[in-house]
Amino acid sequence: MKIELTEISIRDVFDGYQDNDEGGVVGYGGKLNIRPAFQREFVYKDKKRDEVINTIRKGFPLNVMYWVKSDDGYELMDGQQRTISFCRYLNGDFSVNYQYFHNLTDTEKAQMLDYKLMIYICEGTDKEKLDWFKIINIAGEQLTDQELRNAIYTGPWLADAKKYFSKSQCPAYSIASPYMTGTPIRQDYLQTVLSWVASRDGVKNIEEYMAQHQHDADAHELWLYFKAVIDWVTAIFPHYRKEMKGVQWGLYYNKYKDAAFNPAKLEETIKTLMMDDDVTKKAGIYEYLLDKQEKHLSIRTFTASQMRAAYERQQGICPSCHQHYELKEMEGDHITPWSEGGHTTPDNLQMLCKACNRKKSNK
Repeated sequence: MKIELTEISIRDVFDGYQDNDEGGVVGYGGKLNIRPAFQREFVYKDKKRDEVINTIRKGFPLNVMYWVKSDDGYELMDGQQRTISFCRYLNGDFSVNYQYFHNLTDTEKAQMLDYKLMIYICEGTDKEKLDWFKIINIAGEQLTDQELRNAIYTGPWLADAKKYFSKSQCPAYSIASPYMTGTPIRQDYLQTVLSWVASRDGVKNIEEYMAQHQHDADAHELWLYFKAVIDWVTAIFPHYRKEMKGVQWGLYYNKYKDAAFNPAKLEETIKTLMMDDDVTKKAGIYEYLLDKQEKHLSIRTFTASQMRAAYERQQGICPSCHQHYELKEMEGDHITPWSEGGHTTPDNLQMLCKACNRKKSNK
């Protein structure tokens, strides 16, 4: 490992700056790769981004940055968020305190451009670069699991997949943001769709799937799969509700895509369940309609006082096996099952011994 500390002006870093899908994010006369494979997308909020500009304009020192020598120049290992912040400001992409860069006086412009950055230039292997980045990762913000996977399985397939799933206004966000949790730029969308497609293909995990496809020419098949999932969801559940967000739709698509569903009947059932006070987890309605497992609904249970009253009324006798039990040996049971229209009310409550309750539940 070789590390050398040097000073480089913002003027030199901004020279040749460009940020686009085709050329990536580069600077320093085209010799600095500002967003290498192991780097996250730009995630600074406006306030933090503006603080970078104010720090520079006041002449205060920024934290040191780390560049790594590559075959054709340098890769920015730590300091990406700060570097993109000042490059975008110089490029006129945003203002700070209602001043764009072009609004500054010539003296103020020169002060910014001549500002010296303290940069460690490092030389090492690909593995060393990734290990170093994990250690010195900016401001203690840990890489997500998917960001680390992206650092390992680089190649044309990943670069294409990130265009679909990892930009702030990417195609996946445009068609599916109401159904997805997380954000594209922190790789949440990519991680989700990879978990779905790995399950479809019977692959052990996301890492195995990425290893198998690392050297594919593009990720078009992954995108078509994702589109098919969303098209399926919107076809069988055409009326959107906020409870649809975050359901693992791909896993259900893998299992039920060829099943026959009647959207109109599903919608009527959804309306009924949404108004059912016994259904305490409305977000589980969609999963319940697909796999029929009541656990998704968190059906309201009888209260302790209701069960005590039923126990006293029965004098501790289980109506199924006619044996006497202590209260702690019995469980509250819906006389008319919830799935058949029974509700969680005292007149629909009986106390069964645990063995008889299990037998009834398994029927």
